[in-house]
Amino acid sequence: DMKAGDVLVGLASSGAHSNGYSLIRKITSRAQLDWHDKAPFAPEMTLGAAFLEPTRLYVRALMPHIHAQNIKALAHITGGGLTENIPRALPNHLSAVIDYSAWKRPALFSWLQETGEIAEDEMRRVFNCGIGMVCVCSATAAQTLVAALNASAMPATLIGYLEANRPDLLA
Repeated sequence: DMKAGDVLVGLASSGAHSNGYSLIRKITSRAQLDWHDKAPFAPEMTLGAAFLEPTRLYVRALMPHIHAQNIKALAHITGGGLTENIPRALPNHLSAVIDYSAWKRPALFSWLQETGEIAEDEMRRVFNCGIGMVCVCSATAAQTLVAALNASAMPATLIGYLEANRPDLLA
């Protein structure tokens, strides 16, 4: 029952998760860094520890909201990043409009982009850029969902909405 005007709620990732590691290895090699070196974006940890941060698990925080039917769809941001995973969760007549300024991009992604000279569209296609899961919910449920997730130590924020595809763009 997704429709135009529904809202996208983004849940924070804990890091790169399991995505883009071929590119990460290429960038760290080009930067002449070893996994045991201090991370340039987080000097309190090694580069290896920063990139191998365990993937955040979302299921426990989301299940009560799924059972309460407050979530219409989920997109786990894996290989394919934000731009390929969100559309897979949507019906053909809807598109996601994402406000990429709605969350602070973690420093590791900014470092990867700058050091690897990666274009923004490629960053969004390869990496989660700080959003590991996206929930689609009604506009009326959005604030309650965000507040409940944040209260349960699952950082969440509004990151966009759904709009109807324009027929003139589908041809």
